[in-house]
Amino acid sequence: MILPRFEYHQPTTIDDALKAARALSDRQQPFDYVAGGTDLLPNYKQRLNNRAHVISLSHIAELRAISPSRIGALATLQEIERSPDLQSIPVLAKAASQIASPLLRAAGTLGGNLLLETRCYYFNQSEFWREAKGGCLKEGGKVCLVVPNETVCYATYSGDLAPVLMTLGASIELRGFTGSRFLPLADFFSPDGIAKNVRSREEILLAVHLPDDARRAQASYEKLRVRDTIDFPLLGLAAALWRTPSGDIEKLRVAATATDTVPLLFEDLTASAIGNRLTPLLIDRISAGVKKRVQPVKNVSLRPLYRKKMAEVLTRRLLTSLG
Repeated sequence: MILPRFEYHQPTTIDDALKAARALSDRQQPFDYVAGGTDLLPNYKQRLNNRAHVISLSHIAELRAISPSRIGALATLQEIERSPDLQSIPVLAKAASQIASPLLRAAGTLGGNLLLETRCYYFNQSEFWREAKGGCLKEGGKVCLVVPNETVCYATYSGDLAPVLMTLGASIELRGFTGSRFLPLADFFSPDGIAKNVRSREEILLAVHLPDDARRAQASYEKLRVRDTIDFPLLGLAAALWRTPSGDIEKLRVAATATDTVPLLFEDLTASAIGNRLTPLLIDRISAGVKKRVQPVKNVSLRPLYRKKMAEVLTRRLLTSLG
């Protein structure tokens, strides 16, 4: 399919990108930022909420830097997978290596994966298919076709890296017209398939910051999908565990993706584990709690009840591997 016409802006600095965004905002011209384009451009080809202006971030070198404590938003998934600076946090390479295909990982970026457009069977279709169905809330229709209502979109967030970074305690850095701000990644997402997150239209995601103790965590990621390559997750579970010198649990976090409009962090389910050992009984209790909490809906190819059951299975598998 052919891309729609749009004006393409190529700034070389963050300041220039924001100047372009401000000029377009002042003229009330809709725009999108684009990095690798592996999500945005296929959606544009399907005429899914395409804009008249696109501001490319791909020429801004300062967004590419990787260190053990900070990953630039323009770092590619392939670079995250292979970076020697991130070898002390192997779960990042594991999760990145399971995204899409080698070709897409060479172009797709950390920022793009975190800002991934929410997905839904009724949204990710051809323009002809959507017109025949009458449109949905996410593309300007009057009602959500998954859970019929006129206010909340139930499209699912399917980024792989968000739950991993949330369990590690990562924060993000944003910059807009009024300066930079930092917030925990767990506080970034908004529970609506249209709003998605708290980033304002002009803000640029600059980087992800990792706490010092991320390198001390035992962490892993499990992913459910129909095919082992290419496919978005239909369920993803991440877990990170910190132990005291005596072997007791110092911290334990579990997070899920592709079950809701946002990635979910289950801190309340793991809080009581602190000071204890990771026993089979504790693993069973947390796994059952995750199953109870996730509420997938019928908007992808696998049935909600199956994905709900697999949330328990993958959580148990993860925690057992960390034990």
